[in-house]
Amino acid sequence: MHLYRARNPRQSPLWQCAHRHFAEFVETYPHDYQPRLGPLRPVIPQVVHKFLDCGNLDRGFVRVRCDHCRHEYLLAFSCKSRWFCPTCHQKNVQTTAAFLVARVFAPVPHRHYVLALPKMLRPYFQRHRSLLKCLCALAYQSLTEYLRAAVSPSLPSGERDGVRGRLDSFHPAVILTLHTFGEYLDFHPHLHALVADGLFTRDGTFHPLPELPLKPLEELFRAHILKFLVDLKLLPPERVQVLLSWKHSGFNVHSGDPVPPEHQAELEKLAQYILRNPFSVAKMTLESPTDTIIYRSKLNPKINRNFEVFTPTDFLAAITQHIPDKGAQMVRYYGWYSNKMRGQRHRAQNGGAASPPLRPPGTPPPPAKLPSKKWRDLILQVWHTDPLICPKCRQQMRVIAVIDQRVVIEKILRHLGQWNGTPPLAPARAPPDANAGPWTREPCDDVDPMPDYENVLTD
Repeated sequence: MHLYRARNPRQSPLWQCAHRHFAEFVETYPHDYQPRLGPLRPVIPQVVHKFLDCGNLDRGFVRVRCDHCRHEYLLAFSCKSRWFCPTCHQKNVQTTAAFLVARVFAPVPHRHYVLALPKMLRPYFQRHRSLLKCLCALAYQSLTEYLRAAVSPSLPSGERDGVRGRLDSFHPAVILTLHTFGEYLDFHPHLHALVADGLFTRDGTFHPLPELPLKPLEELFRAHILKFLVDLKLLPPERVQVLLSWKHSGFNVHSGDPVPPEHQAELEKLAQYILRNPFSVAKMTLESPTDTIIYRSKLNPKINRNFEVFTPTDFLAAITQHIPDKGAQMVRYYGWYSNKMRGQRHRAQNGGAASPPLRPPGTPPPPAKLPSKKWRDLILQVWHTDPLICPKCRQQMRVIAVIDQRVVIEKILRHLGQWNGTPPLAPARAPPDANAGPWTREPCDDVDPMPDYENVLTD
């Protein structure tokens, strides 16, 4: 096992770009970006400011010590931001994917679907972000109708006559993730769905389905979306006729091969893929002295290149438009996998008893800043290193203190020569020296009373 080496978030090109140029981005937003992207949403500066403090020792830390050789290091708190901070979001990707495999997926084959909109319709959802949750519901409705229409022919002939009138008793099992980003960070709302390759009845019987053509699903999805926008009086009827007259509708539906239930690792990787962050720092290059961003990805046949060039503020405009509104659910559970049906099955298995309380009555909640076991387990899983193994003597280390009082924080960091005074967002041209002093840095997770797997109550 390799020795653990803590990261320094301020070396990231994303952190440097946001630190140097976010104030300029906010200042120029009304003139340069608001006509195209709409007003600056309050959640954007909130998330970016939290990201800039991710892993900042000035905001608090824990002390980790080896009792054998007395070696210590400081572990900074994380920002816990989803869908923006690459490190913190990756933690959510790993925990949610593991949760799905261990607690949600039934032992049946699953298939990956992607449902996308034509370019003409994307601005409606960009300007009216509250409609994105309706987009998820319409995708689920289309999948449900598509799968239920296929269930009757797949049943034995003796069961078909009785089932045609009770298709509502057949439930799909769907986990759906909303993506708003395209390959080069443009606003491209589309949906990824992991779907059981068949339908469940209330008694738990699974009815597998044969291979199905995708064209009916595309037509269902198109019909539901167009009707929805027309009913809201957002889409003029004459524009609907234009869309219907196209040889290629602009709607796109894709499905992958079914993943057998015994291929747990493949299913977990697929879950991680649909939960991924909107952008990757590994694809970024920060060019000096102008801080131009070169963002590399797959070859785009329309522009015949595999990169896009952004000014710093243009890049911030591109990535911040994918920050969800506060409270928005980007991962939704439907049908057999909905919270309601999973709760009903859990109570039935436990003789009608509810789930046990998270902690016994009367016991105090855990300290707000202790690092959880997930932090150590995730590092072990992803990088195959143990952050609680001493790099000096290879013995077990432990957390000995949580430091979150500003006076104490400043006193310790000044003694160690690590105090930065929490630099402002304005234009410091270089990040602090990452090599000053013997202390290493790594953000950790706060303890939650219950892990947040982005569950949403759906029927």
